[in-house]
Amino acid sequence: MAQCFYSAHCLSLPPRRHSVNIPNPSNKKIETSGPRVFVVSDLHTDYPENMSWVNSLPSHNHRKDVLVVAGDVAETCANFVTTMSIFKDKFQHVFFVPGNHDLWLRRESIDYLDSLEKLDKLLEACGKLGVETKPSIVDGVGLIPLYSWYHESFDEERDITGIRIPSLEMACKDFHVCRWPDELGNGKTSLAQYFDSLNDKNWNIVEDIVRKCSHIISFSHFIPRQELCPEKRMLFYPNLPKIIGSKYLETRIRSIHGTEGSPSACHVFGHTHFCWDAILDGIRYVQAPLAYPRERKRRMNGGEDWLPFCMYENGNFADSMSPCYWSDYYSANPRTPDNTQLAPWVARWADNDDGYLERTPIIRNPFGLARVEPFPN
Repeated sequence: MAQCFYSAHCLSLPPRRHSVNIPNPSNKKIETSGPRVFVVSDLHTDYPENMSWVNSLPSHNHRKDVLVVAGDVAETCANFVTTMSIFKDKFQHVFFVPGNHDLWLRRESIDYLDSLEKLDKLLEACGKLGVETKPSIVDGVGLIPLYSWYHESFDEERDITGIRIPSLEMACKDFHVCRWPDELGNGKTSLAQYFDSLNDKNWNIVEDIVRKCSHIISFSHFIPRQELCPEKRMLFYPNLPKIIGSKYLETRIRSIHGTEGSPSACHVFGHTHFCWDAILDGIRYVQAPLAYPRERKRRMNGGEDWLPFCMYENGNFADSMSPCYWSDYYSANPRTPDNTQLAPWVARWADNDDGYLERTPIIRNPFGLARVEPFPN
């Protein structure tokens, strides 16, 4: 995740992993016990602690399993290749879709023309490693990577006013460390549309998967719905929704899983580093981020001991990943985006005008421990 926002992450115990029975929506679909499918996002293995976690995953446990990686593997191509090579040694199938950090250019030894050229190089590396970047069926389970990028118009909820909020360019490093052709631009609709168009070349495969598979897991790095992020008044950086998601992505997801969804529909995403597990309009949306080392220290359920999350096993999806503080919160409380009264922990922060980004206090609030920190270097 590139943006400077400071979240109250998940709390308490590791998630349950028991499977539940999901009814088959159609007799015409493939029926199989299938493989185990594990999911994870936001690995950020430029941090030595995160690379150590990748290395520590047992090799013998996952020889027949699938791993879905929902973006932000590493900032440098070298660390990306190392990480994915380790995963490929441990898992039979590894699927990947790019995130924003994967396309950063600031530390590369190669002078890429732009971030699109780096994307091509990463996909080429995946091909050599045997990492899968196209839709595929694995033992009856449909796995569909969806390319995406965020656009500012994704945010349709009421803005917070009356406090000084840093600009997107100041708060999001993507504006400085990604480089795009002149006709595209970070945060613009044109860039989101371009990434969405990359899915067209594989759409015949997607349509075949939809016809054949009773269980389908689609996945992206970015967020398809604004409801998958806390309301602006809850966030230390209230403009976060402008740099996290894509409307075009949700349209793709609905074309796969149906306008009403189904009990066998699941979409995995990443980017915001919030653990999340919720059903919206019949589709289950899951985020299982490793995140930065400092964030895991503040999460009571950490991440090292239960990630990657087993999303699918023995022909069924897993029970809810729990606890996930924010999705659990919204399962019990209505979303009220028209309410712009800052949450108490944000209000205390905003009331101090010494500088929004410069200070780094620790704030104790009802959602655990949240620290305001500068961007990772």
